[in-house]
Amino acid sequence: MRKRMVLALALSVMMMAAGCGQAGSKIPKLMGGGPGDDLYRQAQSLDSEGKSLEAKTAYQQILADHPDYKNIEQVQQDLYNLNMKILFSNIQTPKAVIHPVAIGDTLGKICKQYNVTMDMVKIPNGMNSEVVRVGQHLRIWTGKFSIHVDKSQNTLVLKSDDDILKIYNVSTGSNNSTPVGTFKIATKLVDPVWYKAGAAIPPESPENVLGSRWMGFDIPSYGIHGTVQPDKIGQQVPAGCVRMRNEDVEELFKVVPRGTEVTIVD
Repeated sequence: MRKRMVLALALSVMMMAAGCGQAGSKIPKLMGGGPGDDLYRQAQSLDSEGKSLEAKTAYQQILADHPDYKNIEQVQQDLYNLNMKILFSNIQTPKAVIHPVAIGDTLGKICKQYNVTMDMVKIPNGMNSEVVRVGQHLRIWTGKFSIHVDKSQNTLVLKSDDDILKIYNVSTGSNNSTPVGTFKIATKLVDPVWYKAGAAIPPESPENVLGSRWMGFDIPSYGIHGTVQPDKIGQQVPAGCVRMRNEDVEELFKVVPRGTEVTIVD
């Protein structure tokens, strides 16, 4: 399964190199070491120096040029972590713009204009409240987010346009109970109450299977949520929702706005 995921990401990286994704200068190969070793050390060094975009290019080059590299799974995970670090930072990328706050602007109005969550504005700009000031310059992500769930692999892929940002392990429903198709996130809830057989199970109850977040689809009773059984992640489980570890669903919740497209395949 992991080899398939690595090959898929490598293909995505090669597509970006052909002009489908973020532009970046090619990192020169270094002499010495096994295939990918020197490039991996360079990527780690660039990352530690705060040169995130250069490090991302180096990690992508390893995936594209050395798909059989001995540490390829760690390279993949390092790239995912770096992608999320860039996403929540104030680093300028081709996917981000600067919005000068004007008279009449509110955080809600700005988020609606760019179709982003409040967290995607507050976190990169170091905001501790929802107050914006006239003349303030806010870094806003403009890439369109989408989600792809593969039931056969129990994985959830978060994308920004054509760029794979991160792949999460998830659980889907047994007996083909998770619906296949394209849906949209219609509702988002923090610490959701679970309604079971007419009873309301509060979020603090260990019987509440929804975990810490709920992102409901535009069809009744289905969505993406957390879990009280993290040991079951990666397996098919009863009921048809997509389940994630709480720390993962909380991260995803910050990123994707209502209306985000979710594609689920067998």
